[in-house]
Amino acid sequence: MAKAEFGMVGLGTMGRNFLLNVAENGFAAVGYDLNAEKRDLLEQEGAGLPVKAAADVATLVASLESPRRIMMLVPAGPIVESVINELLPHLEPGDILIDGGNSHFPDTDRREAFLMEHGIAFVGVGVSGGEEGARRGPSIMIGGDPAVYENVSPILEAVSAKVNGEPCAAHVGRGSAGHFVKMVHNGIEYAMMQLIAEAYDLLRVSSPHVSKGSQQKSNELRQDDPVSNSELADIFTEWNRGRLNSFLVEITATVLRKTDPETGNSLVDMILDTAGQKGTGKWTSQAAMDLGIPIPAIDSAVTMRQISAQKAFRTTLSTQFPSSIIDNYQLVISNVESALNAAFIAAYAQGFSLLRAASDEMGFELDMVEIAKIWRGGCIIRAAMLEDIRAAFSEEPELENLIASPRFQPALSAGREDLRRVVVAGAAEGIPTMAFAATLNYLTAFATERLPANLIQAQRDYFGAHTYQRTDREGTFHTDDWDM
Repeated sequence: MAKAEFGMVGLGTMGRNFLLNVAENGFAAVGYDLNAEKRDLLEQEGAGLPVKAAADVATLVASLESPRRIMMLVPAGPIVESVINELLPHLEPGDILIDGGNSHFPDTDRREAFLMEHGIAFVGVGVSGGEEGARRGPSIMIGGDPAVYENVSPILEAVSAKVNGEPCAAHVGRGSAGHFVKMVHNGIEYAMMQLIAEAYDLLRVSSPHVSKGSQQKSNELRQDDPVSNSELADIFTEWNRGRLNSFLVEITATVLRKTDPETGNSLVDMILDTAGQKGTGKWTSQAAMDLGIPIPAIDSAVTMRQISAQKAFRTTLSTQFPSSIIDNYQLVISNVESALNAAFIAAYAQGFSLLRAASDEMGFELDMVEIAKIWRGGCIIRAAMLEDIRAAFSEEPELENLIASPRFQPALSAGREDLRRVVVAGAAEGIPTMAFAATLNYLTAFATERLPANLIQAQRDYFGAHTYQRTDREGTFHTDDWDM
């Protein structure tokens, strides 16, 4: 085989599938992994395709045409540093190294500066879509130098998902923009998953109070006739046919239908209620805090995963503080659908407002229209409403926050009322709805002309002489005699 056009270090599920995708799109490819079994698996699954495995790093590099394009799909952290150090002696000025893992964006900035000293281009790339996306078409968020992007774009755009013929791969901004955008993508993903979980919990636990049609009375479902997981799957399937059409709602229905082959029970009921996380949600919250951007739904989702991990402590407290149920409320499924739709809009709005602030502060030069475009397909947060988000930013390029777009105001106005109903129902039933409540208060606070921050400023001036501004004239003021 002639020299390859694209190399891959890391032949785990993601790396192997991505490289097979490259080869299937007609680009000669070569991959390397320390694990010989993974190298063998690449060649087995790539039989008939222009792809081969290299026995070592030196062979990988020697197998590639210049300038070499090598992607790393390895776990974020020290392993990335190790791979870079192993590759560096074999690389030449002009070669391109691509980090396709979930690296923290400050690490990407540091690595780019380090490799620049050696004449090596370094590109941080966010890849979303899981193993199936890697094989059939992910969403790809590319950062770094635009000139370097031109060198890798034919391959990355070819392997990406397509929506209406448009590739879901693009240069989203300079420097570490690719990894920053992917981080925020994952933060939005955290929020959407938590919101779906809260909707599921509310429908499941409060089934005696949930009527299946907006015209039915709430008492038509009895305590001895709860909503089954199969019925819940039907609800999510129906939602996925409408405005909540999205990958996450779609797979929720699939998950709820799955039977555990070992017990015959619904599989979701056999899964322990402790959710894991790899850090991108936490990083999103940290970045938002640093930039002064409120993202309460994402923060709540991170917090709920942390609480879920403390299973033993929760079990103990549940016996000390048993829930008291209040029966005098009514909720219908359409209320939950409306609330979830509004909350999805708000989750995207929080993520995009963070991207806007980061672009201004860090010089990323992010294109919101392009980001919305490439999130429409391949990625985990792909959803029908991203087409409206793309249109909103096209119509108002300087739009500060999606919640101010006329495109979303009708859904948010109706959704706020249903968010109230959902939060009240959760409180009445003893069901935590932290992400729904955070969303409700986010929308309410932004729609409130006067907040009680005046009292906070008075308190700060009292104990720390932090000063305050007045409502009746310009300037900064301090009161010395608060106790008089």
